[in-house]
Amino acid sequence: MNPQITNLIIILVMMQASKKIPFEDPNVLMGVRALYIVSNLLIAGVYLYTKMQIDKKKDMTVLKYVEPAPMGSTEEPKAVTTTVHSYDLQALRGLFKSQLMGVGMMCVMHLYFKYTNPLLIQSIIPLKGAFEQNLVKVHLLGQAASGDLKRPWKAAAGFAGMMQGQGQGEIKTDKKSIEAAEKAGRGGAKEE
Repeated sequence: MNPQITNLIIILVMMQASKKIPFEDPNVLMGVRALYIVSNLLIAGVYLYTKMQIDKKKDMTVLKYVEPAPMGSTEEPKAVTTTVHSYDLQALRGLFKSQLMGVGMMCVMHLYFKYTNPLLIQSIIPLKGAFEQNLVKVHLLGQAASGDLKRPWKAAAGFAGMMQGQGQGEIKTDKKSIEAAEKAGRGGAKEE
């Protein structure tokens, strides 16, 4: 089933369930806060374990691709030459950054605006999302890096992709596109 559809179902169910939860009771509120904190600690644990697996494998296979120009930019697409190890670490940094941004937004919503219902939903959706990440599928769940899991991975669609600074368009890995980007003058940057 499509992850976006399951997220929508979870949100709708949890919104209905949260109406029946007495958040006015300090014990219930503390329990939901604890659930949110435990959820984020589990996500951090998953990402840290994934980092350990990346470092353990230390795959130095060269990876070449053409990164699309940033959205709204007049720049040319950039040719990138990196290793699988560096690529995975960069993707992991993006996941950590995204998670911290979500925690920050949740802190503002809960502590400043006093919203409690999102705590429950945000205890489940990000945890589910962590296990749906390509990096986690490859390094933690042991799925083969082929097909949809072949690097470089497609940028996250919509708002999440923009928040992570990913460009518009598809990442190209064919030799012709890489050579064209290298000749265009913006490419050839080796990332390590």
